Amino acid sequence: MGIIGDIVRHPNEIYPLIKLLVTAKLAEKQIPSKPNWSFCYLMLRNISRSFSLVIQQLPLELRDAVCVFYLVLRALDTVEDDTSIATEVKVPILIAFHRHIYDHEWHFSCGTDAYKDLMDQFHHVSMAFLELGTNYQQVIEDITMRMGEGMAKFISTEIQTIDDYEEYCHYVAGLAGLGLSKLFHASGKEDLAPDSLPNAVGLFLQKTNIIRDYLEDINEVPKCRMFWPRQIWSKYVNKLEDLKCGENSVKAVQCLNDMVTNALSHGEDCLVCLSTLHDPAIFRSCAIPQIMAIGTLTMCYNNVEVFRGVVKMRRGLSAKVFDQTRTMEDVYGAFFHFSSILKSKVDNNDPNATNTLKRIESIMKTCRDYSETLSKRNKPNYIPTLIIVFFFVVAILLAYLSAKRP
Repeated sequence: MGIIGDIVRHPNEIYPLIKLLVTAKLAEKQIPSKPNWSFCYLMLRNISRSFSLVIQQLPLELRDAVCVFYLVLRALDTVEDDTSIATEVKVPILIAFHRHIYDHEWHFSCGTDAYKDLMDQFHHVSMAFLELGTNYQQVIEDITMRMGEGMAKFISTEIQTIDDYEEYCHYVAGLAGLGLSKLFHASGKEDLAPDSLPNAVGLFLQKTNIIRDYLEDINEVPKCRMFWPRQIWSKYVNKLEDLKCGENSVKAVQCLNDMVTNALSHGEDCLVCLSTLHDPAIFRSCAIPQIMAIGTLTMCYNNVEVFRGVVKMRRGLSAKVFDQTRTMEDVYGAFFHFSSILKSKVDNNDPNATNTLKRIESIMKTCRDYSETLSKRNKPNYIPTLIIVFFFVVAILLAYLSAKRP
């Protein structure tokens, strides 16, 4: 039944869905008329509707910088992901990409669908980049250079260890988190966060995507993409692609749970990072993707469908997250909610159950410790108990007096 079935089962999501649709329509009307900026915002919407909506909530000057930053990194990612490009061609492009963004004539045809359009008409992004303030340009150039070098390092190198996995995710996503933190600071709206915090935010999102996209990546042609670290998957199967085989379902799910447990290690730092943000629009733009990430991890955990098709949050639930995420209290509540569901899915016979539960409990404890709402919920409330006792005693007395009547 698809979305209709979801609405029937979750009628409380109808209103947030309608609000999200209206927000999306309003965002379309705000797309600039200038050709370069029009291309950028239309491309942003075509590549990622969810990120497009949160980015378009930002103040105008910062919105433009974040839009260009996102498209530059997606273009860089498109070059990295295209397995049809020969290594000797790909590596120099990745390493020099931070210089290409200054060249309004540069483009490189690769990728598919909207990503191909982005690469074929990249001159629009370059022209928009050149219109940004130098404070924003310097951040984007620096992060693009570091990310390109990191991607180039792993083009011909398999992700063997968990340390490799951490390093790779730092290059492709942690640096994006650092870049956003620096753009927020350059706008004058936020303090500069310690590198470890925005790095954790990036890693949490990237690891969630790597887990969710297993099947898409392993089925990539002409050559599969492999991001799960050998140190984890080799405990369960001989080859990474064996996880999608039906006869390996039990081992595949155990491996999946191992990967989710690894991703959960960044949950507490994500909460700390979000708690440092002051500007409401910036806060929402960062908080919504993090809640979506822990929601997605919750859906993926112990779910064999990760190896069969696409696992993602339903649209109505995503709309609720977008609508109801306003404050840090909302974030604590959402993280606690999804962590509770995740905890209920843990099978004590899973080889990683103890470690998984430990990480879930750490996230839930952080939420309880810093959320006024959750801390009140967990304090003993004696008043209802006294009321119950009072009425119980009254009932006994009435029964006794009734029995005494002649």
